[in-house]
Amino acid sequence: MPVQPNPDKQQTILRLDNVSVSFPIYHGGSRSLKKAILSRGSAGRIARDANDRITVDALRDVSLSLERGDRLALIGANGAGKTTLLRVMAGIYEPVSGSVQVGGRISPMFDIALGIDGDLSGYDNIRLRGLLLGLSSREIERLLPLIVDFTELGDYLDMPVRTYSSGMMLRLTFAVATCYEPEVLLMDEWILAGDAHFMAKARERVDSFVQKASILVLASHNLEVCRRWCNKAVWMDQGSIKAFGPVDDVVTAYQSV
Repeated sequence: MPVQPNPDKQQTILRLDNVSVSFPIYHGGSRSLKKAILSRGSAGRIARDANDRITVDALRDVSLSLERGDRLALIGANGAGKTTLLRVMAGIYEPVSGSVQVGGRISPMFDIALGIDGDLSGYDNIRLRGLLLGLSSREIERLLPLIVDFTELGDYLDMPVRTYSSGMMLRLTFAVATCYEPEVLLMDEWILAGDAHFMAKARERVDSFVQKASILVLASHNLEVCRRWCNKAVWMDQGSIKAFGPVDDVVTAYQSV
């Protein structure tokens, strides 16, 4: 079921109702493959569909709603479903059941290399990523000076991005993804790899989004960052929500296990 517009945009921006996601594993009849899947963190969520194919249940009946100003941390062990949940929110994965409602523009930050052409300059890649995010050429050119200033990359923006370090790529990616104040900003934990100076700038920008009625969803293993950046948390466990509430309460419960 595709992502649907949210009719009650003034209150809830993002809502998931009983969302489930399963991935079929083709040519999956052998015991060795099943064992390999289990070892990669599927946490025993192996099943078979109506066509007798092996499937992995990535999400099971996930329901939650977020309103303006919410900053949600997704916590849980590897394979718990955090990244899958982010991708469902972004409309990348389609649920096999349930519904997703979104009110406003989403900016996903999952893959630092998404939409990046290593042979193009930083300037050209800013324009390319902007187009992929749904911005018009006119919007990109209007925002370009602000993006350039935020990256602090200077003359490096004239160079091919294949010459960039991972930190420089992070600056470029974050600057473009956050240049137009999306209603919903989705981030995976690779954003936390930035240096202290950049992290301070990134947090300041995220805070400004929330003050302007936006939502942040951050998937991370860094619980202290979750406490500092977020006011709510979801504890994911084997594709299901084990706890949802104030970030301090959920993180404390998670740490006590």
